[in-house]
Amino acid sequence: MQYSEEGERLADESPCAGLRADLKMCLLNSDCVQKNKKTPKECLRVTDGSVPTECQVLRNTFFECKRSMLDNRRRFRGRKGY
Repeated sequence: MQYSEEGERLADESPCAGLRADLKMCLLNSDCVQKNKKTPKECLRVTDGSVPTECQVLRNTFFECKRSMLDNRRRFRGRKGY
């Protein structure tokens, strides 16, 4: 579900921008946002099963990507999520 269509580029060029866009699109298409009328931020905190597993996996991958930018041991190995 990579967020890249032909000729389209993300405005944000930060290292984890692609994962952030994928997570955002996943949350916006989830039942939590669509049916329950909650914000994506509120949906990340909910544990009632209305957020798909795919979004939860993307959230963890995004977290690992952000964390790997700060970890000196991983700096030379590369970021996770790519």
